[in-house]
Amino acid sequence: MKRTSRFLAVVLLVLVAVPVTLVSAQDDGGYKAPEPAFDPVPLAAGAQADCAALNWTPGDTVRIAYMPPATEFNYYQAIGAGIEQKAEELGVETFMLAPQSGSDIAGQMGMIQDVLTQEVDAIILSTHDENAAAPLVEQAVEAGVAVIIINSDIANFPSPVHGVVGYSQRGGTFNLGHYAAGRSAGVAKVGVLEGLPGYHSTERIGGFLDAFAYFPQMEVVATLPTEWNVETGNTAMTDMLQANPEITVVVTGNDYIAIGAARAARALGREDVLIYGNDGDTTGLEDIAAGTWTATVNTTPFVMGQVGLQVTMDCLNGIYPGGWTETPTVVVDASNVMEYICQPEKLFPPLAGEYDCP
Repeated sequence: MKRTSRFLAVVLLVLVAVPVTLVSAQDDGGYKAPEPAFDPVPLAAGAQADCAALNWTPGDTVRIAYMPPATEFNYYQAIGAGIEQKAEELGVETFMLAPQSGSDIAGQMGMIQDVLTQEVDAIILSTHDENAAAPLVEQAVEAGVAVIIINSDIANFPSPVHGVVGYSQRGGTFNLGHYAAGRSAGVAKVGVLEGLPGYHSTERIGGFLDAFAYFPQMEVVATLPTEWNVETGNTAMTDMLQANPEITVVVTGNDYIAIGAARAARALGREDVLIYGNDGDTTGLEDIAAGTWTATVNTTPFVMGQVGLQVTMDCLNGIYPGGWTETPTVVVDASNVMEYICQPEKLFPPLAGEYDCP
């Protein structure tokens, strides 16, 4: 399932709508993924649930639950905005349900249990703990509810799912890691700020480390955990720089950690430290435009939400073949950040500043 992303830059296109009702095969006889996504890649053996075994009948009303790990992250709100936009276009009902904190795993599991007692046709799920969610996902699948994992490229979710939508977690940061090494001429003492333990943190940090393996003098000297948010990113960065003042490059698991890390670096008078994130969060993009920190992987969350909703409907209609549908990423720094800031309709939350866009 793992593969290097087929491009480093992508123009964000308007998704081509696929009819909600059953459609005939394309001329080449194959499924066409919603643009700008790649055709699905098969999941690992035993990890694929069958879209043809669902309870929904084409033409029935549709009710879909979007269940991200937390509401505290604007990133997941941006995915939700993409889901909502596509749902309005296709005329289906969606709702979002999530705990406030990304560390509240028990809260999310309880909400999934509640949703399974309601009349829903599909769940679009992202979680920080795949193993905790697996028994509930299994219940949903057995009940004929479509389960699409979003913001992931996991090939072997612990229980079978109908589809996976998201970017290459390791591929995006692998590209950014090469960029970071080049920016430092291949020589730096590196600090790592991880997220909560789990698939997302392992893959994203792993991408950076895979890239640095090509540059022996990109030396990781310290690694600290965070809870994916600004506050813990700030605290961890403060501790890291005070204990390891030789650090000049810091890589992080997401933009919120990077935002907190940048605040800590400024407070310590360490504006020389190059900081790298992952997400494409609106605040992160504005920070990069302002020169507050260095670069991120823009994972186009609004587009991911649109693709995720379309894939869910295609599964309900029995035309989705299963697998992972990859969504695009691009490395964003000061040289190209305005391309994305000047597409405010694809950002959530709205921009805080005013910009001179064409």
